Amino acid sequence: MTLAESDIIVASGIKRTFGKGSGSVHVLKGVDLAIPSGSLVAFKGRSGSGKTTLINLLSALDRPTEGTITFEGRELSGLSNKERDNVRRTRMGLIFQSFALIPLMSAYENVEFILRVSGFPAADRKLAATTALEQVGLGPRMNHRPFELSGGEQQRTAIARAIAHKPSLLLADEPTAELDSKTGLQIMKVFRNLVESSGMTIIMTTHDPAIMEIVDHVYELEDGQIVVPS
Repeated sequence: MTLAESDIIVASGIKRTFGKGSGSVHVLKGVDLAIPSGSLVAFKGRSGSGKTTLINLLSALDRPTEGTITFEGRELSGLSNKERDNVRRTRMGLIFQSFALIPLMSAYENVEFILRVSGFPAADRKLAATTALEQVGLGPRMNHRPFELSGGEQQRTAIARAIAHKPSLLLADEPTAELDSKTGLQIMKVFRNLVESSGMTIIMTTHDPAIMEIVDHVYELEDGQIVVPS
Protein backbone atom coordinates (compact mmCIF):
# COMPACT_ATOMS: atom_id res chain seq x y z
CA MET A 1 0.00 0.00 0.00
CA THR A 2 1.43 3.39 -0.99
CA LEU A 3 1.66 6.43 1.28
CA ALA A 4 -0.65 9.27 0.29
CA GLU A 5 0.20 12.81 1.34
CA SER A 6 -2.78 12.83 3.72
CA ASP A 7 -1.81 9.56 5.46
CA ILE A 8 0.17 9.69 8.68
CA ILE A 9 0.88 5.95 8.88
CA VAL A 10 0.68 3.12 6.34
CA ALA A 11 1.07 -0.61 6.92
CA SER A 12 1.81 -2.86 3.95
CA GLY A 13 1.72 -6.67 4.06
CA ILE A 14 2.16 -6.81 7.82
CA LYS A 15 2.67 -10.26 9.27
CA ARG A 16 3.63 -11.10 12.84
CA THR A 17 4.56 -14.60 13.89
CA PHE A 18 5.56 -15.65 17.40
CA GLY A 19 7.68 -18.76 17.93
CA LYS A 20 9.25 -21.03 15.33
CA GLY A 21 8.50 -24.22 13.49
CA SER A 22 5.48 -26.29 14.50
CA GLY A 23 5.02 -24.16 17.60
CA SER A 24 4.72 -20.87 15.74
CA VAL A 25 1.61 -18.71 16.06
CA HIS A 26 0.65 -16.44 13.16
CA VAL A 27 -1.07 -13.50 14.86
CA LEU A 28 -1.17 -11.12 11.88
CA LYS A 29 -1.42 -12.60 8.38
CA GLY A 30 -1.01 -9.76 5.93
CA VAL A 31 -2.50 -6.48 7.09
CA ASP A 32 -2.74 -3.47 4.78
CA LEU A 33 -4.08 -0.16 6.00
CA ALA A 34 -3.60 3.59 5.63
CA ILE A 35 -4.59 5.99 8.41
CA PRO A 36 -5.42 9.57 7.36
CA SER A 37 -3.92 12.41 9.42
CA GLY A 38 -6.29 14.09 11.83
CA SER A 39 -8.66 11.13 12.16
CA LEU A 40 -10.06 9.03 15.01
CA VAL A 41 -9.74 5.34 14.15
CA ALA A 42 -10.84 2.19 15.97
CA PHE A 43 -9.69 -1.41 15.60
CA LYS A 44 -12.36 -3.86 16.68
CA GLY A 45 -12.39 -7.62 16.94
CA ARG A 46 -12.66 -10.48 19.36
CA SER A 47 -9.92 -11.26 21.86
CA GLY A 48 -7.01 -12.85 20.00
CA SER A 49 -7.85 -11.24 16.66
CA GLY A 50 -4.55 -9.30 16.59
CA LYS A 51 -5.65 -5.81 17.70
CA THR A 52 -3.06 -5.31 20.42
CA THR A 53 -0.30 -6.85 18.30
CA LEU A 54 -1.11 -4.38 15.52
CA ILE A 55 -1.09 -1.44 17.96
CA ASN A 56 2.33 -2.57 19.24
CA LEU A 57 3.67 -2.67 15.68
CA LEU A 58 2.27 0.72 14.70
CA SER A 59 3.76 2.26 17.84
CA ALA A 60 7.22 0.78 17.08
CA LEU A 61 7.17 -1.27 20.29
CA ASP A 62 7.60 -4.37 18.13
CA ARG A 63 8.79 -5.18 14.62
CA PRO A 64 6.76 -7.07 11.99
CA THR A 65 7.94 -10.49 10.86
CA GLU A 66 7.18 -9.36 7.31
CA GLY A 67 5.96 -6.13 5.73
CA THR A 68 6.62 -2.44 6.27
CA ILE A 69 5.18 0.36 8.40
CA THR A 70 5.77 3.93 7.27
CA PHE A 71 5.13 6.72 9.77
CA GLU A 72 5.42 10.35 8.69
CA GLY A 73 7.46 9.24 5.71
CA ARG A 74 9.90 7.04 7.68
CA GLU A 75 9.94 3.26 7.48
CA LEU A 76 9.92 2.20 11.14
CA SER A 77 11.40 -1.29 10.91
CA GLY A 78 14.44 0.11 9.12
CA LEU A 79 15.33 2.32 12.08
CA SER A 80 17.70 1.38 14.89
CA ASN A 81 16.26 0.75 18.36
CA LYS A 82 17.48 4.17 19.48
CA GLU A 83 15.85 5.88 16.49
CA ARG A 84 12.59 4.01 17.09
CA ASP A 85 12.64 5.02 20.76
CA ASN A 86 13.16 8.63 19.73
CA VAL A 87 10.25 8.55 17.27
CA ARG A 88 8.01 7.07 19.92
CA ARG A 89 9.16 9.54 22.58
CA THR A 90 8.78 12.66 20.44
CA ARG A 91 6.07 11.92 17.84
CA MET A 92 3.79 9.34 19.49
CA GLY A 93 1.75 9.01 22.67
CA LEU A 94 0.73 5.66 24.19
CA ILE A 95 -2.20 4.78 26.45
CA PHE A 96 -2.82 1.30 27.85
CA GLN A 97 -5.70 -0.39 29.69
CA SER A 98 -4.01 0.14 33.04
CA PHE A 99 -3.76 3.79 34.06
CA ALA A 100 -0.26 3.08 35.51
CA LEU A 101 -0.19 6.31 37.49
CA ILE A 102 2.37 6.79 40.28
CA PRO A 103 0.23 6.68 43.48
CA LEU A 104 2.20 9.20 45.56
CA MET A 105 2.29 11.82 42.79
CA SER A 106 -0.45 14.28 41.93
CA ALA A 107 -1.97 14.31 38.45
CA TYR A 108 0.32 17.23 37.58
CA GLU A 109 3.41 15.46 38.95
CA ASN A 110 2.55 12.27 37.02
CA VAL A 111 2.48 14.24 33.76
CA GLU A 112 5.53 16.39 34.54
CA PHE A 113 7.55 13.33 35.62
CA ILE A 114 7.10 11.64 32.24
CA LEU A 115 8.19 14.82 30.48
CA ARG A 116 11.25 14.96 32.71
CA VAL A 117 12.39 11.37 32.09
CA SER A 118 11.79 11.71 28.35
CA GLY A 119 14.16 14.68 28.15
CA PHE A 120 11.56 17.40 27.52
CA PRO A 121 13.14 20.87 28.03
CA ALA A 122 12.99 21.84 31.71
CA ALA A 123 11.86 25.40 31.00
CA ASP A 124 8.81 24.12 29.10
CA ARG A 125 7.68 21.25 31.33
CA LYS A 126 5.34 23.18 33.64
CA LEU A 127 3.42 24.80 30.81
CA ALA A 128 3.25 21.56 28.81
CA ALA A 129 1.95 19.53 31.77
CA THR A 130 -0.58 22.17 32.79
CA THR A 131 -1.83 22.65 29.23
CA ALA A 132 -2.28 18.91 28.72
CA LEU A 133 -4.28 18.54 31.94
CA GLU A 134 -6.46 21.49 31.00
CA GLN A 135 -7.06 19.95 27.56
CA VAL A 136 -8.58 16.88 29.19
CA GLY A 137 -10.62 18.93 31.66
CA LEU A 138 -8.49 18.32 34.75
CA GLY A 139 -7.25 21.84 35.40
CA PRO A 140 -9.06 22.11 38.76
CA ARG A 141 -8.00 18.58 39.80
CA MET A 142 -4.35 18.55 38.78
CA ASN A 143 -3.05 18.67 42.35
CA HIS A 144 -5.00 15.57 43.42
CA ARG A 145 -3.38 12.16 43.76
CA PRO A 146 -4.76 9.11 41.90
CA PHE A 147 -6.68 7.75 44.92
CA GLU A 148 -8.51 11.08 45.09
CA LEU A 149 -9.58 10.85 41.42
CA SER A 150 -12.38 8.86 39.82
CA GLY A 151 -11.63 6.17 37.25
CA GLY A 152 -12.45 8.58 34.44
CA GLU A 153 -10.22 11.26 35.93
CA GLN A 154 -7.36 8.79 36.27
CA GLN A 155 -7.76 7.82 32.60
CA ARG A 156 -7.80 11.49 31.62
CA THR A 157 -4.57 11.94 33.59
CA ALA A 158 -3.09 9.07 31.57
CA ILE A 159 -4.24 10.80 28.39
CA ALA A 160 -2.70 14.11 29.51
CA ARG A 161 0.55 12.28 30.21
CA ALA A 162 0.50 10.82 26.68
CA ILE A 163 -0.23 14.14 24.90
CA ALA A 164 1.85 16.60 26.95
CA HIS A 165 4.72 16.49 24.43
CA LYS A 166 2.22 17.18 21.59
CA PRO A 167 2.56 13.97 19.57
CA SER A 168 1.10 13.73 16.09
CA LEU A 169 -0.15 10.18 16.74
CA LEU A 170 -1.85 8.82 19.86
CA LEU A 171 -2.29 5.03 20.21
CA ALA A 172 -4.62 3.64 22.86
CA ASP A 173 -5.18 -0.04 23.67
CA GLU A 174 -8.69 -0.53 25.11
CA PRO A 175 -8.65 2.88 26.86
CA THR A 176 -12.26 2.56 28.08
CA ALA A 177 -12.20 -1.12 29.07
CA GLU A 178 -12.01 -0.41 32.82
CA LEU A 179 -14.65 2.33 32.75
CA ASP A 180 -18.44 2.33 32.85
CA SER A 181 -20.24 3.26 29.63
CA LYS A 182 -20.94 6.87 30.67
CA THR A 183 -17.33 7.52 31.64
CA GLY A 184 -16.12 5.73 28.52
CA LEU A 185 -18.13 8.11 26.35
CA GLN A 186 -16.62 11.05 28.24
CA ILE A 187 -13.15 9.75 27.34
CA MET A 188 -14.24 9.46 23.70
CA LYS A 189 -15.37 13.08 23.84
CA VAL A 190 -11.86 14.00 25.00
CA PHE A 191 -10.41 12.08 22.06
CA ARG A 192 -12.76 13.77 19.61
CA ASN A 193 -11.85 17.20 20.97
CA LEU A 194 -8.14 16.42 20.63
CA VAL A 195 -8.58 15.43 16.99
CA GLU A 196 -10.65 18.51 16.16
CA SER A 197 -8.64 21.06 18.16
CA SER A 198 -5.07 19.92 17.43
CA GLY A 199 -5.29 17.74 14.32
CA MET A 200 -3.91 14.79 16.27
CA THR A 201 -4.48 11.30 14.86
CA ILE A 202 -5.81 8.74 17.34
CA ILE A 203 -5.82 4.97 16.83
CA MET A 204 -7.50 2.83 19.47
CA THR A 205 -8.72 -0.71 20.06
CA THR A 206 -12.14 -1.37 21.54
CA HIS A 207 -14.91 -3.90 22.11
CA ASP A 208 -17.55 -1.23 22.78
CA PRO A 209 -20.21 -0.96 20.01
CA ALA A 210 -21.19 2.55 21.15
CA ILE A 211 -17.71 3.81 20.38
CA MET A 212 -17.95 2.66 16.75
CA GLU A 213 -20.51 5.42 16.15
CA ILE A 214 -18.13 8.15 17.34
CA VAL A 215 -14.97 7.37 15.40
CA ASP A 216 -14.19 8.30 11.78
CA HIS A 217 -13.07 4.86 10.59
CA VAL A 218 -13.46 1.31 11.93
CA TYR A 219 -11.20 -1.59 10.95
CA GLU A 220 -12.36 -5.03 11.99
CA LEU A 221 -9.74 -7.69 12.62
CA GLU A 222 -10.59 -11.35 12.40
CA ASP A 223 -8.06 -14.15 12.61
CA GLY A 224 -5.14 -11.79 12.00
CA GLN A 225 -6.58 -10.01 8.96
CA ILE A 226 -8.61 -6.87 8.34
CA VAL A 227 -12.13 -7.82 7.32
CA VAL A 228 -14.15 -4.65 6.69
CA PRO A 229 -12.84 -1.08 6.87
CA SER A 230 -15.63 1.47 7.09
